[in-house]
Amino acid sequence: MKTFESNWTSDDGITFYVRGWESNDKPKAAIGLVHGLGEHTGRYEHVAKVMTDAGYAMVGFDLRGHGRTGGARGHFPSLDSVMQDIHQLFQFLMQKYPGLPQFLYGHSLGGLLSLRYAIQYGSGLKGVVVTDSGLRSALQEQKAKIAMAKILGSLVPAMTVPSGLDPTTISRDPEVVKKYVNDPLVHDKTSLGLGKSSLSAIDFCFAHAKEFVLHCSSCTGKRTSSPTPAGAKTLRSWQVKRIRMSP
Repeated sequence: MKTFESNWTSDDGITFYVRGWESNDKPKAAIGLVHGLGEHTGRYEHVAKVMTDAGYAMVGFDLRGHGRTGGARGHFPSLDSVMQDIHQLFQFLMQKYPGLPQFLYGHSLGGLLSLRYAIQYGSGLKGVVVTDSGLRSALQEQKAKIAMAKILGSLVPAMTVPSGLDPTTISRDPEVVKKYVNDPLVHDKTSLGLGKSSLSAIDFCFAHAKEFVLHCSSCTGKRTSSPTPAGAKTLRSWQVKRIRMSP
């Protein structure tokens, strides 16, 4: 497996960190990665190994306010800005892998953002893979934060609060949890603007579910706390097709 790093700068001046993995042979398709809340692309080496062994290239970027990308920690100024960031990722993939089929993979918050992107902008994609998609998340059980995001998200969008994610629930492997807790690029911040963006993405996905016509594969772990089983069940209820990851 070969790895590479790159970057781009958005129209609003944010420098985005890009990390990619390639098989030793010419890839048969390219996968765009969107990671979860508070983390970064460096935590997906194990996923990249599986994908590259199967002959795919996988490229992701650290979301704005995350990892090595610039911006206030845990802050999205708007949902549209993040949709443009994902669009820029696929522009990058088109330039690096011209003519190859493109897939989108998102985990947790990244899964939610991927579904939102795919519904409106995914006509050129071959399929979508989401794990622990945030259609129904633990954050939605924190009623005070939901109210803050809805009421204050427009007034003071950059105000940050603890995300409320419990690190002990991200994996059954204690070493994985330990690495997550000790990772200097992981944070537990979320802004009210990010919260509002997430809620807007959820509302959009449910309102436009019938427009989702791509092949899709979804998976939810039994012990993860970011999404709930209800979210996976909801997604299955409006999936139209199952994905087969082959060109």
